[in-house]
Amino acid sequence: MASTKPTTYAIGELAKEFDITTRSIRFYEDQGLLSPTRKGQTRIYNQRDKVRLKLILRGKRLGFSLAETGRLFELYDADKSSAKQLETIMGLIADKKSDLTQQMEDIKIVLVELQNLEQSCLETLSKIKE
Repeated sequence: MASTKPTTYAIGELAKEFDITTRSIRFYEDQGLLSPTRKGQTRIYNQRDKVRLKLILRGKRLGFSLAETGRLFELYDADKSSAKQLETIMGLIADKKSDLTQQMEDIKIVLVELQNLEQSCLETLSKIKE
């Protein structure tokens, strides 16, 4: 039996499917990341828009900015062979990993400082109570 999945989507359908607000979807459209067709005031999203929305949300989850995601979309649109896009993604991944590694080191240092401060407070409290 043939699939009856729609090839177009209303903004509410996408919002529900991805558990985001319609306002978020309109924002991504304003940023040039999505380009639905219009029928009067109604936005009509196609499969390409749906895939892009999924990629936007995945990129966000991985810590990529909307500008970075937009750059990747532009590269893909310009060169469907995607070699340049993959090289750019690899650069973004390396940068993100470096940033996260630095943040992890910073967090470790802060945790040690907090543990030292906590220990100092406990020692001072025990002296006060003696």
